[in-house]
Amino acid sequence: MEDNTVRFGLLGCIRFASKFVRTVTQSSNAVIIAISDPTLETANTFATANNLSPETVAVYGSYEELLNDPRVDAVYLTMPVTQRGKWAVTAAENKKHLLVEKPPAQNTAELEKIVEACESNGVQFMDGTIWLHHQRTVKIRESMFHSGLLGDVRHIYSTMTTPVPEQVLERLTKEAMGLAGAIGELGWYPIGAVLWAMSYQMPTSVRALPSSVTTNSVGTILSCSASLQFASTATAIVHCSFLSQLSTDLTITGSKGSIKMNDYVIPYKENTAWFEYTSGAKFVDMHIGWNMVPEKVTVDCSGTEESQEAMMLQEFVRLVQGINRGDSEVDRRWPKISRKIQLVVDAVKKSIDIGCEVVYL
Repeated sequence: MEDNTVRFGLLGCIRFASKFVRTVTQSSNAVIIAISDPTLETANTFATANNLSPETVAVYGSYEELLNDPRVDAVYLTMPVTQRGKWAVTAAENKKHLLVEKPPAQNTAELEKIVEACESNGVQFMDGTIWLHHQRTVKIRESMFHSGLLGDVRHIYSTMTTPVPEQVLERLTKEAMGLAGAIGELGWYPIGAVLWAMSYQMPTSVRALPSSVTTNSVGTILSCSASLQFASTATAIVHCSFLSQLSTDLTITGSKGSIKMNDYVIPYKENTAWFEYTSGAKFVDMHIGWNMVPEKVTVDCSGTEESQEAMMLQEFVRLVQGINRGDSEVDRRWPKISRKIQLVVDAVKKSIDIGCEVVYL
């Protein structure tokens, strides 16, 4: 193993973590050397299912054991959001770099404690919002925003919905999902997409839309829409729900053009992605059609290390390697992005709590 290889440990052996295992396995400069779960049986089952050999991967029945392993450079946290704050701080205090599933915390105050622990201990923090690292996302930023082809952003519409079986909805408790419910678990994506489209300019006000808010019998938020107002006169509508068919829509309308994606969170296909761009559109005479069809811009991601998960891992590993070598300091850009998203998540939740009134930021 080369000295610059980043050695990962998993805190939480949920099924979704298998995707991360696959990504690390395909990487040339990262490796998984330990996994852990509060239930040792769960950890062993995960190891077997993901072909993690006990000869090379330590299996622990507690998070503490993994965090005390001096060989581990970085950890990937996948436990429920209600536990992430505690273990993220503990991991940072043990000098482990943090890649944390989203939402990384239950609220801004908890997230700030995590970030403070990371900065105090000189370790990198990044949340697991993978679409930000996709080559399509980078291309849109470079070819559309930086070039001015969109003009000034006027309106954004973004969703993240996924159906949950009715018998499961009542089991979505605040103890498992946190106080924000769907706003944190799902709303993190559309809120983050809006802020990304606005170059992380914060909204001046947020309001949950009253008729859109649905909760289960224990008060967990299952569905919600919210409006965001920006000082630049731009507006946005975000929607998240456990009650609707899968949708991950993102439409950005500017003064000169518009962009549309229906799969911004996870592309329809892993090896290719596209977005639609329209500029100069208008109705033809008698309003019987348009003067154009949207241009389809395709991005090829067919290489084994070009998926959005791989690109995120590459960025995180690059930062960790620089810190470990002493060549660079912690990159504060990623925790700043997470904090801004969390602030808006908290504002939407507060709006619901006060009867869907306007919350000013």
